[in-house]
Amino acid sequence: MSPRVMTVLGVSALGLSAYIGYLYASYRREVTYSQNLSATVPATANVTDRYNTTARTFDADVEMSEKLMRLGAKRRDLCRRARGDVLEVSCGTGRNIEYYDFGPVRRGIVDERTGAVGVRGCRSVTFVDLSPQMVDMARRKFEEIYPGDEALRKRVEFRVEDAAAVGGGPSREITGAAVAGQPKPYFDTVVQTMGLCSLPDPVGTLKHLGTLVDPQKGEILLLEHGRSHYAWLNRVLDNLAPAHADRHGCWWNRDIGQIVRESGLEVVEEKRWHFGTTWKYVLRPARKAAE
Repeated sequence: MSPRVMTVLGVSALGLSAYIGYLYASYRREVTYSQNLSATVPATANVTDRYNTTARTFDADVEMSEKLMRLGAKRRDLCRRARGDVLEVSCGTGRNIEYYDFGPVRRGIVDERTGAVGVRGCRSVTFVDLSPQMVDMARRKFEEIYPGDEALRKRVEFRVEDAAAVGGGPSREITGAAVAGQPKPYFDTVVQTMGLCSLPDPVGTLKHLGTLVDPQKGEILLLEHGRSHYAWLNRVLDNLAPAHADRHGCWWNRDIGQIVRESGLEVVEEKRWHFGTTWKYVLRPARKAAE
């Protein structure tokens, strides 16, 4: 091996070592900061108000990580399953808006992957979030994606509301219910993406969402992030959780599987990616409750 090649390799190794050292030092500083916060920001702390200050920069903050993790495709696949009258809770800045099928509701559609025959298309979509700033961003995004589409606008509603307190089904204004002031009893689909990490009572909220969908055919669709398959990665998430929650309003170390189990909802489909930290669920009300 030539001296020049050896020099280049030596410099590269030195640079890599310096970078690894920088990452480790940064991690240790963040762990110390997080540990100091743990007394004032315990794992049960309600950090939802953080989104009021991060709404304007939220999309820019998550764009790169979502692209690297191909979350756009996962959001699309999840939302394409939504049908009928849809409720999206914890809608945030409306990152799912472009993925909904706003075409006419179609019956007898065959799923190419499973062969199952079902219904496709959203009759209406109600977007709900606790943060007024987030709802405002979502409304603006909808108007940018579908400018001047008044017919579609009548089928969409944006509300500042707590997911744990959403009452009844979709409003008469977007469904054209026959009786004035009387909403439909149920939604056909409830969607939530990256929301369980922020909810003060994720189990209670998920139980409540199960009461909002049709007991016979309704579905709750979740795309969430939380604990990993691997203990070493869970330790990293745990060590940094208070600092991350304080900055971003998100407890990224929650056990999503345990939350789902405690909700009592029936699991139709479950998948995990990214070392197990990204969770997808298709849920429905427990059959004993639906009978």
